[in-house]
Amino acid sequence: MPDTLIKVDLSKSAYENDKIHNRWHPEVPIVEWVSPGDDFIIETVDWTGGFIKNNDSADDVRDIDLSIVHFLSGPIGVKGAEPGDLLVVDLLDVGPLKESLWGFNGFFSKQNGGG
Repeated sequence: MPDTLIKVDLSKSAYENDKIHNRWHPEVPIVEWVSPGDDFIIETVDWTGGFIKNNDSADDVRDIDLSIVHFLSGPIGVKGAEPGDLLVVDLLDVGPLKESLWGFNGFFSKQNGGG
């Protein structure tokens, strides 16, 4: 089993997990480095940063502030890669965290940020 490069703590908010960010920007520092060909595991929070809870209520989806979502794990740097290089990433498996075996989806009205 490959090493877990980024592990999240679901008892903390997304902001308290030091390897989570919510935008791609050149000033967001690289939090881990890998070598070409490395296999590794990355954990991440959901796109809301944990705002939507497993409580059988749709209120969390309705009330989410869409101006602060889009949480991401990383960034991860690749040793030897230069700006402009094409990187190929193979996703070997995708699944839920063992501590959080549930999921959700939502449809947003235009008045609530949807399309």
